[in-house]
Amino acid sequence: MPEVKLTRQLIKAQEIDYVAQFGREFKSLLELLGIHETIPMRVGDTLNTYKSSVTLAGGTVEPGAIIPLSEVKMAKGEPIVLEYDKRRKAVPAEDIQKFGFERAVRMTDEALLKELQKNIRQKLVDNLAKGTGAVSGTGLQGALAQGWGAVETAFEDDSVATIAFVNPQDVADHLGQAQLVHQTLFGMKYLEGFLGVNVVFMNALIPKGTAYVTAAKNLQVAFADVGGEMAKAFPFTKDNTGVIGILHDIQHERLTAETVTLSGLAIFAEVLNGVVKATIEAPVVAP
Repeated sequence: MPEVKLTRQLIKAQEIDYVAQFGREFKSLLELLGIHETIPMRVGDTLNTYKSSVTLAGGTVEPGAIIPLSEVKMAKGEPIVLEYDKRRKAVPAEDIQKFGFERAVRMTDEALLKELQKNIRQKLVDNLAKGTGAVSGTGLQGALAQGWGAVETAFEDDSVATIAFVNPQDVADHLGQAQLVHQTLFGMKYLEGFLGVNVVFMNALIPKGTAYVTAAKNLQVAFADVGGEMAKAFPFTKDNTGVIGILHDIQHERLTAETVTLSGLAIFAEVLNGVVKATIEAPVVAP
């Protein structure tokens, strides 16, 4: 059918551009988070999170006496089931006539992919909110300092790179009218080396007055490859990470140009008591 061939020729390059951009930003995000390995899994597999605790015994023991056992517990937290995220949107003939075919599809595809990124960010924030560590400090600097100290204590045997997630309004309250030089990645603004933390991400999904702080090594990524057997059935365009696939099609009976995306991705903290919720307290004003 010539219409289908025409569609593929016009927007195949656009598909490649979108998935390549998504893949580049995703890989850069992982590098910034200090995540060097991803876990390929199948949809339906369960990802386990843990809450660890250690009860020490022993210490000074008489010569020849039995050394008491120390107890290490790894209690399972709430499991995460890896699922496909399926999205579809359609551009009607009226918009194609009004804006032009490529422009109409491009504008709506960009909006769709931004929402996909937001959905991934939301899942990460929801997972961080389940962390069991808790501290508080005066102002953003005090809260991040307490969070940094708690993370250093929780991972005291390791060289820890600390990652924090805060609400932009809390950063604005701290800086006042000062100009902030930041960068943006995967829909999140971030600062490196801010207030003693390796990387601070700013996003409105974080509750105001709260900062989530953890170690980079505590964050894990699992995904289901949209290639392989899936590619035999569906002609997805995907980047070299295999994290997301996109395809376009024409629905003649509806006179719409459709975009379908598929992804299966989870970014989560493996040890929940290694995630510290730092409450930002207002400074006490002297009378």
